[in-house]
Amino acid sequence: MAYSRQQKPGDDAVEHPGVNRRLRSWPAVFCSGAAIGVLGGMIGLGGAEFRLPVLIGVFGFVALQAVILNKAMSLIVVITALPARLVAVPFGDVAPHWPVVVNLLCGSLLGAWLGATWATRMRSATLYRLLAVLLLLIAAALAWNHLGDVGTVSLPPVARTVAGLGAGVAIGVVAALMGVAGGELLIPTIVLLYGVDIKLAGSLSLAVSLPTMLVAFARYSRDQCFQVLRAKTPFVAVMALGSVVGTVLGGLLLDVVSGAVLIPVLIALLLLSAVKVWRHD
Repeated sequence: MAYSRQQKPGDDAVEHPGVNRRLRSWPAVFCSGAAIGVLGGMIGLGGAEFRLPVLIGVFGFVALQAVILNKAMSLIVVITALPARLVAVPFGDVAPHWPVVVNLLCGSLLGAWLGATWATRMRSATLYRLLAVLLLLIAAALAWNHLGDVGTVSLPPVARTVAGLGAGVAIGVVAALMGVAGGELLIPTIVLLYGVDIKLAGSLSLAVSLPTMLVAFARYSRDQCFQVLRAKTPFVAVMALGSVVGTVLGGLLLDVVSGAVLIPVLIALLLLSAVKVWRHD
């Protein structure tokens, strides 16, 4: 097996016997994906932010492998979420806002390529610490989006376009580095910069995140560590299926648990995950 610059033979998590036993426990893999999907579905997300630390801490993948697997599963969850989203928010309501999508995409596609490139060139220790910092960023975005008032800013058209490009690049980088769709960052950005209703912003974020993820995925496919996706296709399929089922269930439970209770719990989980990933050896 060939190894990327951030791997050594002894680092290859998929060859450790203890890890292999966990990977062969398909009910555990499915249930992990389902639990993550429920958490994400209850706040309108796919749960990739919570899946990443599980891939590292529970299933023992090294950082770049976990990011690539997370990206693959995020892509599956987003694609399966599109039909349901179109039912909730018809295409006719989304189409008039195509300039918003184009503006953000012009930045996010570049950011996704850059982020994936940087991830493949980083040392594992550096990537673990960066992922920990990004988990903190997602926790802050979650708190701002769900507990605070996002509001809007009034900018001239040119300034808004420039801000959209800059925000797109930053979100593309973060999404590529973490293997997530980036909805937790895209939705408040769309509301803040363009004054779009938050429900509609969720659909626009999917229109931005899907091409962005495809670009990052294409860049990762050029790295030797991408072999983990080919080697662990059954693992990806089972966990992704669990994530999809969990996301649907989480959506049905949307009004069962109060956001005032749920969001602080999820933020605490992200903070705990950030600490564990930072300390990961």
